[in-house]
Parts: sequence; structure tokens; C-alpha cells
Amino acid sequence: MISVTDRLRYGRTVERETGLSEPRKPVVVWNCTRRCNLACKHCYSASTDVLASDELSTVEAARMIDDLAAFACPVLLFSGGEPAMREDLPELVHRAGQAGMRTALSTNGTLLNDALVSELAEAGLNYAGVSLDGMEQTNDAFRGVKGAFNDAMEGIRNCLAAGMKVGLRLTMNAQNVAEIPDIFDLIQAEGIPRVCFYHLVSSGRGAALGSQALSHQQTRDAVDLIMDQAAALVGSGRPTEVLTVDNHADGPYVYLRLAREDPDRADQCLELLQSSGGNSSGSGIGCVSWDGDVLPDQFWRSRVLGNIRRRQFSEIWADPGHPFLAKLRDRKSHLNCRCKRCRWLGVCNGNLRARAEAATRDPWGDDPACYLTDEEIS
Repeated sequence: MISVTDRLRYGRTVERETGLSEPRKPVVVWNCTRRCNLACKHCYSASTDVLASDELSTVEAARMIDDLAAFACPVLLFSGGEPAMREDLPELVHRAGQAGMRTALSTNGTLLNDALVSELAEAGLNYAGVSLDGMEQTNDAFRGVKGAFNDAMEGIRNCLAAGMKVGLRLTMNAQNVAEIPDIFDLIQAEGIPRVCFYHLVSSGRGAALGSQALSHQQTRDAVDLIMDQAAALVGSGRPTEVLTVDNHADGPYVYLRLAREDPDRADQCLELLQSSGGNSSGSGIGCVSWDGDVLPDQFWRSRVLGNIRRRQFSEIWADPGHPFLAKLRDRKSHLNCRCKRCRWLGVCNGNLRARAEAATRDPWGDDPACYLTDEEIS
């Protein structure tokens, strides 16, 4: 069965399995509001509990959804801010589903009460990803509101009770990386079928968290720990979807470890990584902000490609004359960093260019989160 995540991460494989031959259309992240009831330290949109005056109306949002569906975008991910603060969220989820798109929700989970979860389930929401950034004390300190952990857990339980697929999402940093084993214990105890570990991106308020970013060795240790925990879940007969997100160096790193420990599985892993093609900002994934700005991905707030109030998303995205999009889709010709001599470039595709530009002021420079050694990339 092809899931929302398969379409997001392995679009080329999905095309092959479904017989589709046309170029992959983007999964679209829609920051449907900038308003949020929490104050997370790493928020890439720097959201606050204030309604933005330029937020897309219901009518404008419906027009955008119809355009995305006609453009054959496979998935619409409702994000924020906190998307549950939009009263029309169930209506818009239903509209996207009726138009043929799969729908997902990126939420802090604290507002997912029984009534809203029932509405979203009835509207056809396919998946809810709930963010936690550690266990109770760590999460609440990181998210700026006491009680956020317990409220989010109640939201997760409400989703599970309603039969909705739900997953836990954690952004790794120096304050919570030691709690990864506790997170695995939590998902087992609660019966949560999926967990995603995000690498920190220096965007929005996340730019001020540089001192909390993991070192390269800490990142390697964390990825090894996640692999060990995932293997233990499979070995115990409780297979769970375990993903790492926003650092495409993870792919080669996982492959290299499998090549040492399980060569047969390593070959399958490499085939999947090659099919995925690595980072797809500006091609396989795009973003629409609360004010209608179109971005290459949700983290790249400084790269505005156009605005849907003036031009439809489909027209902006398909414009062959857009200079930055053209370069981004041919990025291998423009990279001027160690990626140029990396044997994994076809697997990683230059990692996250938003993070590279934030660190070097050059969209084609080094992504500082790449933790592969010179020996591993040569």
C-alpha cells in the first residue's frame, strides 16, 4: 500500500509502481496559519498567538486546493503555526480529499480534542503527525507551555481511538537527544505506529538554536541509536515506521552501515535511495505560506518564488523561465562545495540547500549538517 510518506519520500519509486510516467508533481506543505498556541524554540515560521492579517481566506484556500488538485499534486500537508487554530480546517481537508489529494496534518497535538478529531476523521484526513520534543519536562521547556506534553499525548490517543493513522515527530537537539530511547519506549507503550526524527534546521526561531545543534559525532551516534532501536522493534515482532528527516546524509550513512552488517539488505537500501533521488526542494516538494507566498520548501522562507494571489501555484511551479527554480532543479551543475566530489551526490542531491544558505549565505555552499567524512564520500 502506498502511504502519504511513500509519495513524499519515494516519489520516483511510486511512479514506477503505479505505472505513472510523467514527472513527479510536488507534495505541497501549506502553512495554513502563522498563529500558534505554543512558543517552540525551533519554530521555522516564528509563529505566535496572533492572527496574521494577510492569512489566506477560506475562499482563497479553496481556490488554491482546486489548482493543486488539477495540477495533480499527490499530497497536501496542512502545517502552521498550528493548523488546528483554523476553524475551516475540516472543510478544507475534505475539499482536498474530494479533489483526489491525500491529506496530512503537522500539528502540536494539543488541540486535537475528541470533537475535532471526529471532524477530521469524517473529513477524510489520512495522517496526523504530532510533534513532541522529548519527554514531559524537556518537551514543555522546549515548547514554552507547561502541560503541552500531556495535551499532545491526549491528542495522539484521541487519533488512535478514532482509527486515524498518527505518528510522533521529534526535532533532535542537544537537549533531547538522550531521550531517544524513552521516545521508543513511549511509542511502544502507547501503540503509536510511526515516529520521525527530524534534524534541526536553522530557520525562523531555529536560527537562534545553533548552540543546541548536534555535532557530527553526536548525529552519527543518534542515527546509530535510532537504527538499533528500530531493529529491536522489528525483532520483537512490533514493526514500526521509523524515519529520519531533513538530512539526506542519513541515506549513505545507513547504507554504509548495512554494507558492513547485512550486504543483501544494503543492496535493497541503495536501490531505494537511488530511486528517491535525495532532497527534492523546488521539484518534489514545495510550500505555500499563510500569505500565499510560494517557497521551494517549508524551511526556505527567504526564497519567495511567487504568490498565489497573483499567479496560481501551478503556473509558478511549471514556469520554465524562473531562474532560481531552474538552477535548483539542476543544482548539481551549480554546487560549489564538497558535494561536487561526493560519490553520494546522486543519492543525497546536495542535502538541504536552505540550511546551506543560512550557514554560508550561498545556496550552493556546504550544508554544515553533512556528517559524512572525507573518506566516506570519496
